Amino acid sequence: MPPAAYSIPEGLRRDPLPLRGRTALVTGASRRAGIGLAVARRLAAYGAGVYLHHHVPHDAEMPWGADRPEDVVAQVRAALGDPEAPVAHGPADLSDPAAPAELIARAAEALGGRIDILVANHALSGSDGTLDTLDAAMLDAHWAVDTRSVLLLIQAYARLRAGLPGGGAGGRGVMMTSGQDIAGGMPGEIAYALQKGALASITPSLSSALAEHAITVNTVNPGPVDTNYLTGAAYQAVAERFPAGRWGMPDDPARLIAWLATDEAAWITGQVIDSEGGFRR
Repeated sequence: MPPAAYSIPEGLRRDPLPLRGRTALVTGASRRAGIGLAVARRLAAYGAGVYLHHHVPHDAEMPWGADRPEDVVAQVRAALGDPEAPVAHGPADLSDPAAPAELIARAAEALGGRIDILVANHALSGSDGTLDTLDAAMLDAHWAVDTRSVLLLIQAYARLRAGLPGGGAGGRGVMMTSGQDIAGGMPGEIAYALQKGALASITPSLSSALAEHAITVNTVNPGPVDTNYLTGAAYQAVAERFPAGRWGMPDDPARLIAWLATDEAAWITGQVIDSEGGFRR
């Protein structure tokens, strides 16, 4: 017989809305099939207010095409755990060196003057190649979007947090990498792999730089994720490399990222975390 009155000890209870009252900026959240939307939905479901960044011209040039930002934002609103939490969105071309600081300022204004969680999910797709086809334009384009803009976002975010009461303690920063440091690498996407590798390498340094502000910084490698960019035999060949026989889905890394944003992950910083279901390269 269970005890007549059973209660979980205070320190072991889990809040169903662990991010209630907090706010998040998620970049690269412009596609309904993308990781950015999955992350934004998870954060919203945990109670956070969310600002979604998008750059529609980039997606419009890709084979998968662009979604309407309003349709993406509607899915986040539908997932809100706290109906009073704000949801907003806006564009930014993060290849512009002034854009990261401007985006932080706009997002903070829309979210009530603060950003507690920064998820730098955006990246440049295409415009890349093998070592033989690589050129300076490819390198510069990926540097500007995949690395420089992420560091400038974190810089502006840290400055914003430092101006808050308490010096911004409790902030969370999450960057994204792509497993380029794992055996096999990405020989067909040298410029992209180089810049994503830079983010992985700088993670411990950023975490040390922001430790005095009690801001954690971690980087997530989601592995191959089904965001509707591959079909047919090529899609199946990748699926067979997973022990589970399926691709990662956008909500797989989103669950990890949302957890990293909670107080349960307050003691985790400076880490590059693989979340790729045992993918066999």
